[in-house]
Amino acid sequence: MTRRLQTTRWVMRFVLPLLALLPLPARAQEFVPPQEQGGAATGGLRLGIFGFGSRAGVDFAGRNQLIISPSLDVADIFTDRIRLRSSAEIGVGDSLTTYVVNLELMLRFTNDAELAVPYVGFGGAVMSQEGCGAPTADCPQVWAQFALGFEIKFREHINWLLEYHGEDGLRRHRFFIGLATRRGS
Repeated sequence: MTRRLQTTRWVMRFVLPLLALLPLPARAQEFVPPQEQGGAATGGLRLGIFGFGSRAGVDFAGRNQLIISPSLDVADIFTDRIRLRSSAEIGVGDSLTTYVVNLELMLRFTNDAELAVPYVGFGGAVMSQEGCGAPTADCPQVWAQFALGFEIKFREHINWLLEYHGEDGLRRHRFFIGLATRRGS
């Protein structure tokens, strides 16, 4: 067998299969939310995923923590401007890590297609923290929630958000910045 034939076989057996493992050039996909159903803005309770968000913020009262918080709009109540939003908050940066699970009723003053969407919300939360099982721990606790914020259109169906969260009966003050998506119309 000639040297050239041996080299060709070696390339075919080892190098070509490795080429299949190389990453191909990739492009980011455009987020295209599902379309609203006709006549869906009236009456009753509509369950679904109407938007989701990811926020980061700080707690200025209490523990001065960095907060990471995903949120999910899970229902429209009577109109598309009254939303039920669930979220979770994880606070780090203090000696104790805190966990808060929220359920809030959000009133949006304009529809999702506007350039700016101000909103206000009220709800409840359950707070827990590391060491919650200890006999001296004062947790879990149920907190009253208040939210005030607005969203500013960043791209089609994606908004910046800025939000104040008054928690524990306005004894804790959290400020958030993040991104949120909204269902198409």
